[in-house]
Amino acid sequence: MRTPIIAANLLLLPLSLALTGCGKPSLDVDPPLTTIGQATPIAVHVHDTHGVSKLTVTLVQNGAQYQAWQAPAVSKNADTTFNFEVGVKTTPQLHDGPAHLILEATSGGLFHSTAHWEREVSVVTQPPVVSADSDQHYLYLGMADLATMNVTGPYTSAGVRVGNQTFRAWPMPGGKPGLFSLFAFAWNMPPGTIPLAYASNAAGNDVTTPLTVVFPKKEQPVYTQHEIQVSDQFMQKVLGELDPNGTGDPVERFVKINAEMRKSNNKTLADLRFKTANQFLWHQPFTRQSHSQAEATFADVRSYIYHGKKIDQQVHLGYDLAVTQHVGVEASNDGRVVWAAPLGIYGNCIVVDHGYGLQTIYGHLSRIDVHEGDMVKRSQIMGLSGMTGMAGGDHVHFAMQLDGVQIDPKEWWDAHWIQDHIVRRVDLPESGK
Repeated sequence: MRTPIIAANLLLLPLSLALTGCGKPSLDVDPPLTTIGQATPIAVHVHDTHGVSKLTVTLVQNGAQYQAWQAPAVSKNADTTFNFEVGVKTTPQLHDGPAHLILEATSGGLFHSTAHWEREVSVVTQPPVVSADSDQHYLYLGMADLATMNVTGPYTSAGVRVGNQTFRAWPMPGGKPGLFSLFAFAWNMPPGTIPLAYASNAAGNDVTTPLTVVFPKKEQPVYTQHEIQVSDQFMQKVLGELDPNGTGDPVERFVKINAEMRKSNNKTLADLRFKTANQFLWHQPFTRQSHSQAEATFADVRSYIYHGKKIDQQVHLGYDLAVTQHVGVEASNDGRVVWAAPLGIYGNCIVVDHGYGLQTIYGHLSRIDVHEGDMVKRSQIMGLSGMTGMAGGDHVHFAMQLDGVQIDPKEWWDAHWIQDHIVRRVDLPESGK
């Protein structure tokens, strides 16, 4: 009775063995490819339990087909990554414009099944050309300026680079030709660093041209140094609010908050640059909190002293503005709220976006009366001052950032500076619009 069953199983065995060799390979290209240049690197991961007997890369442009690359050897591994380059250097017949990229992998299995991967790409053979304005840009530590530029040829990003910091370029307002970039010369940027207008494309081309700059030596800011006396009461206040469940040495916890939490909070603030509007949301100079006294200014170097011993040093990137307890906190200019929530050392914090990467920061509030997404007007009350976060007394921590780099606000409070550095080069929206 068993014999027919065994015979049937034996008959099925060759078929099952054959079927194990008929699966198609799978292809994965990383990173996703949209542009091919002179020699664009490509990494192709192929999975097939029987290995890969062949991998070919073909480019099709204007009806003509070119073999751009072929794997030099068979791979018997189930997972193989092929690294190679395609572009004008390997296929000189290509020219600027659209093309079709085709990858074909052949299995090492019995039936040599094939898998295809196709993508529309752009061929870019020439780098962009960037030209910057001929204005003299007077640069001061911690402050900002505006440059205009023109870019010809395909590009994916443009703007101004200052050292290792990048500031985006935007189309000129009102449909005018060209681009502009608001950029900062950070408080800790090495003096003499030359800002560069740049343009890049997805083919890996990157071109730069220097701006014409002047560094007035006598007028550069000199940052003050202060000693902050940390009392037991202040330390307990900070630890209780910002590290309520922490254990261990109080000084170590305090220093960790002051350093690591500060760094994390500043990254959160910097990342808000991605929530900026691509238009000016303001048309008047920025205002300073009414009737306020500055208890601290931009880039103060603070030494924290506890029981006569220095335990930490940090740089304060803003103004501490005090009026009276729980005073109404005023929006420095028109804009859109992009943060309205607690933020570590800044306590209850509001960030207002004014467009093109320019944002104002308001910290230590006792109460927040706006929400993320709200539009606010210049001098509008957004909440009440306080001493939340790492504040020893009731005040408003006011700061500004440009594409995530914190800058000195004082020039933005100056109508003459706005006229000379912004309005002269780009069009601000008219009042009331």
